[in-house]
Amino acid sequence: MLYDFITTDKKLKKPLYQQIYLSIREAIENGSLKKGSKLPSIRRLSADRGISKTTVTGAYDQLCVEGYIVSRPQSGYYVAAQFSSVPKTADRENSGQRQSSYAEYDFSGKSIDENIIDLGEWKKNIKDIINRNYLLTSYGDAQGEEALRRALQKYALGTRSVNARADNIVVGAGTQAVLYLLCSLAGFGKTVALERAGFVQAEIVFKSFNYNIKYFNSDSDGVTVDSLKEISPDIILINPNCSGTRGESMPVTRRLEIIEWAHKNNALIFEDDYNGELRYRTRPVPCVQNYDLENTVYIGSFSKVLLPSVRISYTVLPSTLLERYNLTKKLMNQTASKTEQLALAKYIENGKIDAHLRRARRVYLEKSKILTSAVEKFFPGAQCDFNETALYMILRPAFAVDKKRAEQSMKEHSVRLMSYTRDENAFALSFSGISIEKLEDGVRILSEILSESAAT
Repeated sequence: MLYDFITTDKKLKKPLYQQIYLSIREAIENGSLKKGSKLPSIRRLSADRGISKTTVTGAYDQLCVEGYIVSRPQSGYYVAAQFSSVPKTADRENSGQRQSSYAEYDFSGKSIDENIIDLGEWKKNIKDIINRNYLLTSYGDAQGEEALRRALQKYALGTRSVNARADNIVVGAGTQAVLYLLCSLAGFGKTVALERAGFVQAEIVFKSFNYNIKYFNSDSDGVTVDSLKEISPDIILINPNCSGTRGESMPVTRRLEIIEWAHKNNALIFEDDYNGELRYRTRPVPCVQNYDLENTVYIGSFSKVLLPSVRISYTVLPSTLLERYNLTKKLMNQTASKTEQLALAKYIENGKIDAHLRRARRVYLEKSKILTSAVEKFFPGAQCDFNETALYMILRPAFAVDKKRAEQSMKEHSVRLMSYTRDENAFALSFSGISIEKLEDGVRILSEILSESAAT
């Protein structure tokens, strides 16, 4: 049998062992290789392809670990898996196309501007940690690396006025992972109040803990205490940097009212301080936790502040939850990469995060001005709500738009927007990832698309 389906190309950046692994795995999954089929020996495949035996061994070992193939002593390697339901070739191709889709004018907010992050410095920190073998050959701290928690204590205090000790900071791989932890500490079957269509990923977590999800009412200042009285929740999830009917920062007076209500009703406040340190038009307002150490649980994240690929978030636990956490943490595993945690700790301690934030604020301020100017120019009479920390604008054109027709036209013109469902005739434009050079042109093209898609 010929094995031409096993492709190797030394010119590709992908390692050769991975190319072999993927070729064989795909052949098994699509049914080309049946269960019991014998694979070429390591010696034969290495000789045929002019590659080392170590490379072939690495691919075969990975396939064995995952159960795709099995090694039989004195006999060789055989296919061990049989897939009964194989996706059609067209389906597999379409799936790949969706994953690699690209938008010339990307207002989706799913990336950050490359001009902000010093990738060379970040890679340098990662490389430094990788070269320390003793750090990589041991399990990490379930609570989060101590070096990172000490760095976060200083960072959170300096940027967001968070009152914390390293001992009551817990690290996780993203805000969802942190919420899973918090819900496990708070207990099952609670009633949680949050903004309608505010944080869908959080709702998924709450449902998994059998929470009764209620939506509070908001006015221009944010969640109203009257609506909290009606709901009587055990937990309140708020983002004080993007609240109220205008998506602005919650004023201190409203923050204090919510804290007072939470104290009187023994409720917890989950403060999702998403991008709280990224204010560039106004001065940052201290976080809610700064005024309340007993009932407020602070949640911070680095997905937009640093890199979306760095899945590190953290929470500051009040004493009641910290006691519960300490009783169970020996049974928990850390979800965030130890390597990235230690690299981030060094990035913070060396002052690189401060320089990064200063640069980010300059770039985002300039981009916000360009976006605002372009919208005023190409969308006369439109209503706009600008969200500073979330890095996006809600645009409501002065005319009704057929959204389905507009969305199809956007695909054809390589324009992508944020998902926004609160208002049928509103569109969300994030400027976090799109380059400055493309901003005005992107808004112009969007105005043409929406004008051509005006509802009749």
